[in-house]
Amino acid sequence: MSVTEGVLETEEQTALRSAVAALGRRHGRDHDHEALWAEAGKLGYLGVNLPAEYGGGGAGMAELSLVLEELGAAGCPLLMMIVSPAICGTVIARFGTDAQKRAWLPGLSDGSRTMAFGITEPDAGSNSHRITTTARRAADGWILSGSKVFVSGVDIADATLIVGRTEDARTGTLKPCLFIVPRDAPGFHRTPIDMELTAREKQFELTLDEVRLPADALVGDEDAGLLQLFAGLNPERIMTAAFALGMGRYAIERAVRYAKERQVWKAPIGAHQAIAHPLAQAHIELELARLMMRKAAVLYDAGDDTGAGEAANMAKYAAAEACVKAVDQAVHTLGGNGLTREFGLAALVTASRVARIAPVSREMILNYVSHQTLGLPKSY
Repeated sequence: MSVTEGVLETEEQTALRSAVAALGRRHGRDHDHEALWAEAGKLGYLGVNLPAEYGGGGAGMAELSLVLEELGAAGCPLLMMIVSPAICGTVIARFGTDAQKRAWLPGLSDGSRTMAFGITEPDAGSNSHRITTTARRAADGWILSGSKVFVSGVDIADATLIVGRTEDARTGTLKPCLFIVPRDAPGFHRTPIDMELTAREKQFELTLDEVRLPADALVGDEDAGLLQLFAGLNPERIMTAAFALGMGRYAIERAVRYAKERQVWKAPIGAHQAIAHPLAQAHIELELARLMMRKAAVLYDAGDDTGAGEAANMAKYAAAEACVKAVDQAVHTLGGNGLTREFGLAALVTASRVARIAPVSREMILNYVSHQTLGLPKSY
């Protein structure tokens, strides 16, 4: 066993990384999304973090983030991995009823079913305390009303895990709760958002117009509140870091290959320090971000939600910044070729910004670290 395997990764994780990388290379940048998703599910990669008794791999977020990173490094990231197995699968596995686990986890594990996640609202932004989507009790269950925005993949998902708020009978205050809303539920409407970003997964604005749900649509304990919500948000940040790392590694690999082959005068352009040093720096920053992502995943899998929350935010921030820098430097390395479709880097200029913005902006992460980690006072 190597030092890397013994300290940073187990032998099984290293073998998983190699196997997923091979799968990614077989499919590549021009992959068929459905075919890749189906094969990754059949091989057990999509649900590697979910309980074995429900068809998953019985591993954790460390393994799932590894899968997404390697697929991204091969040029074929699967964005819905962030949402379906990481957020929704984790929440249901940790807090769902036995019936909910039986109904959803096998399909989320093998990829035959997918679930979207709706939390962001037009007026609330990153402030989960201002969510206005409300759920009120009815004789036969719940009624949801409200709206969501920038929800990925609703059109291809079997259901959406919606964050709503219910009224505490004792205090009258609103508390966050999670509800499974089927795609075809009456009153559940979706409108596609016209995005400049080119991606298979479309973005939607959702309207919940008195959506009636059965009692068992509620996931977990109505009184658990933020505990259950952040059980899904920490994996979301870890997986966003993996998404960014894979993208950054792909860009650097393309740039390094080009810099070794492209010759203008007597030597390949990669021999010039003006090209070599920025690529080396981008690589270093990606590797540093990967270490923080690894820390966040290990803490999360160990059940340290508080420690994982801090590390997951830091990992997402670091990976996003490193990814943007890597893509920018890769495009500069290729010059005009960096903007051609042939080399596959131009689209990443826009895509790399996603990790800076979603699922939470870098400024909100800096707020979190300054307040929660450093203990500085709030300005709001």
